[in-house]
Amino acid sequence: MEDATPEAHILVIEDEDNIAIALDYLLGREGYGRTRLATGAGAVDEIRRLRPDLVLLDVMLPEVSGYEICQSVRADPEVAHLPILMMTARGSAMERRKGLAMGATGFIAKPFDLKALREEIARILAAPEGARHLPEAVGHGDA
Repeated sequence: MEDATPEAHILVIEDEDNIAIALDYLLGREGYGRTRLATGAGAVDEIRRLRPDLVLLDVMLPEVSGYEICQSVRADPEVAHLPILMMTARGSAMERRKGLAMGATGFIAKPFDLKALREEIARILAAPEGARHLPEAVGHGDA
């Protein structure tokens, strides 16, 4: 898909510098524009302001959790359609179900395989815009 949006803008909300640096490198190499927040505070306001093509959201953040951010975004009609890919070091099936139940489009466990992350980002961005926020059942289900 040529229009898998290498011009897409991704908002990375990640408090761990080493992970954020790796994500910045990977996303830059893939041609995506990117912005980073290191805390959950003010994240929903920044999402409203930027309206990114994808939010890459850590679950465990200082001040406001990724779950709370995801829930707030889904409750806001202006940005509820934006896709959210949640990341966590706790990759249990229960955590995944909780993230998807809160409205995450996808869920990936850390440490993540870079190829799997690239594929998940491309899958979400390649979806028709109106369907980008919907969770993908295949590969993210009730494992």
